[in-house]
Amino acid sequence: MDNREEVREFLTSRRAKITPERAGLPAGPRRRVPGLRRSEVAALADMSVEYYAKLERGNLAGVSPAVLEAVARALRLDDAERAHLLRLAQAADGSDALARPRATTRQWKPHPSLQWTLDAVTEGPAFVRNGRMDLLAVNRLARAFYADVYADPHNQQNLARFAFLSPDARRFYPDWDQAADITVAILRTEAGRNPHDKDLHDLVGELSTRSDAFRTRWGAHDVRHHGTGFKRYHHTDVGELTLAYQGLEMAAEPGLTLTIYTAEPASPSEEGLRLLASWAATPQTPTPEPHASD
Repeated sequence: MDNREEVREFLTSRRAKITPERAGLPAGPRRRVPGLRRSEVAALADMSVEYYAKLERGNLAGVSPAVLEAVARALRLDDAERAHLLRLAQAADGSDALARPRATTRQWKPHPSLQWTLDAVTEGPAFVRNGRMDLLAVNRLARAFYADVYADPHNQQNLARFAFLSPDARRFYPDWDQAADITVAILRTEAGRNPHDKDLHDLVGELSTRSDAFRTRWGAHDVRHHGTGFKRYHHTDVGELTLAYQGLEMAAEPGLTLTIYTAEPASPSEEGLRLLASWAATPQTPTPEPHASD
């Protein structure tokens, strides 16, 4: 696969983030580029400037793991960035073909036993998503928690589309900038892991066209592992919630993640989840249409 532009932009963006001071090098006068020069990265990686320049032009096909590790060390890549670089190299030489996720994830349906498992989680939202951030399977509390996402069909049950295109997103995510950064980093990580996903390319194209905030973040080439942490939400029915999350990669379904949200015991957020669970468990009766004489 020709992914040279992706490789070039990723390596260039990482080099721009490393200051000489951070790399243990003298800053020196008349620096015309942000971050390190190519020659400095080459020296740190113990390779010729010409060879590193070839890599930064996007030519990763056939590059050895040792060379990639040297570049990762020179650029001070974190675990997520290092994994992303390795996936870009695999995609460049075609060695990702066997591990490539199926392209039909959008049509994926949960096995009944998985839905039973989700439904057994009654005290927190539990859901399965793919790398495009489509909600593929949820328990009852997750459906109530993401009521805003499900309410608007234009969201297409996709968390990235909701975050950047829905007017409700900035209320739902009090820390919207952080949520937006995480969302784009997840999509960028998926693009490296599964560069052949047409649906992902279509989603990125749509969001880039319709959202300046998305387009700017996408151009930063940030990636991340999104396994555990805390997030704040404002649910329209129960108010502020601070929730811990755990994301678990599904061994039986490569590319899919099971996520469970929980609240600290005896906290206001736990009480909020209980109220939401009670509301979700109550059958909703349609509001009667008013009579013309009312």
